[in-house]
Amino acid sequence: MAVSHEIQYFLGANSPAGFYSLYSELLPPETANAIYILKGGPGCGKSTLMRRVAQQAAQAGEAVEYILCSGDPDSLDAVVLPRLGAALVDGTAPHVVEPKYPGAVEQYVNLGDCYDRAGLRAIRGEILTCMDGYKEHYQRAYRCLDAAAEIQTDVRAMLVTPALEEKLAARAHGILSRELKPKRSAPSGRVKQRFLDAVSHKGLITLFQTACAQCTRIYELSDSYGLAHLLLTHLLAGGVMGGYDVVACPDPMAPDRLSHLLVPEVGLAFLSASPACPFPGRPSRRLRLDAMVDRELLRRCRARLRFARKVSSALTGEAVESLAQAKAMHDGLEALYNPYVDFDRGQEMADRIAEELLALD
Repeated sequence: MAVSHEIQYFLGANSPAGFYSLYSELLPPETANAIYILKGGPGCGKSTLMRRVAQQAAQAGEAVEYILCSGDPDSLDAVVLPRLGAALVDGTAPHVVEPKYPGAVEQYVNLGDCYDRAGLRAIRGEILTCMDGYKEHYQRAYRCLDAAAEIQTDVRAMLVTPALEEKLAARAHGILSRELKPKRSAPSGRVKQRFLDAVSHKGLITLFQTACAQCTRIYELSDSYGLAHLLLTHLLAGGVMGGYDVVACPDPMAPDRLSHLLVPEVGLAFLSASPACPFPGRPSRRLRLDAMVDRELLRRCRARLRFARKVSSALTGEAVESLAQAKAMHDGLEALYNPYVDFDRGQEMADRIAEELLALD
């Protein structure tokens, strides 16, 4: 993984319904200066090209936002240069990206030109076999995540009551009055969506360091049952109405629900933490959402909750194992391709793009 001071997010998620994409949120093409859409198959150097461009931009003093691959967090799927209004993105499946204003804003970069096609034709059979197995492992992972998500939904249905919803709404109101007082005569704030979490071949990952790199005041939401969404929706609505720009971070296991909320302009973050993904630092405040659930209800549901936690954890573990197997097959696929790739040509493309981007200043 990259060092902790870098701003890193995910724009895709391995979710119960399959791959879930937020790539439409990468950079609004209406306000962008340049978006480079990289095309090309496995092992052709897309991530390497983006990392090389990002390195040159960072050396020139530009802020860089790194979009990691949810399947392999050590790989890049996109890079955003916010001040320049520019981005590079891997536009291949599953996060297919196509231009909205081709030529005027977006342009293709064909890394497939770096392949030795004659050499690859000679190993066609091996490539086809590896590609099919890779996809099967992902499908199994999604089935396991779907089953785990059903159990988590059942847990929320057990514990969420009108009284709990009122408690969380009141707590959100108090936080807003203290931390996010409405700005005078300010337009509504903007919402940017990013995943801070991923279910990957390395397990469950939360990029807490990204929040800490932008925010000095951290509210840790201690949440074993997926209740944070009920608090965060109020904070999101109140913050935006008060004129604050926010980063809304959905839950990969339920992308219509929020897991975290960042307000970088005032250095404030609300981060869900659980036994599976504990917050690694010392927060400014800790809200124990679990303690807000009716105690008698928790007592009555204790056995069901223990069973749900055990089964959900096992299913998620099976999904992670399938993702690890898919990663191993993908590594094998890249190993097949690598000897037939002209990486020097890819570096030349990266240097040309970096020069073009830095000239936008």
